[in-house]
Amino acid sequence: MTERLAPLRNVSVTATASTCLACAAPLPPGRARQYCDDRCRQTGWRRRNKTRPDPAPLPAATSRRTATVYLCPDCDTRYLGEQRCGDCNSFCLRLGRGGPSPCCEELITVEELLQR
Repeated sequence: MTERLAPLRNVSVTATASTCLACAAPLPPGRARQYCDDRCRQTGWRRRNKTRPDPAPLPAATSRRTATVYLCPDCDTRYLGEQRCGDCNSFCLRLGRGGPSPCCEELITVEELLQR
């Protein structure tokens, strides 16, 4: 039975090129290899195993309350970003995200705007 030997780390199984893959210098004669020396072998490993760049940073978190429209259940007044009615001193109901209407400056939610 023939015994298979694992190839050495500097030697490729098949000779693929006659020049070094890292520096393009001619390979020394003798055994088949891909890199001319240990420095080029390490350079090749670093090229194959580059670290990925850090992902782009996320934008700063903002409060959703500032863009939320609230409705007072007692006086039917709408507020932007205020959860308590200034006149009745009662807590308001959250209607959803929104802001001033483009045509009449009345506070309107996004859902109401899309229904129109």
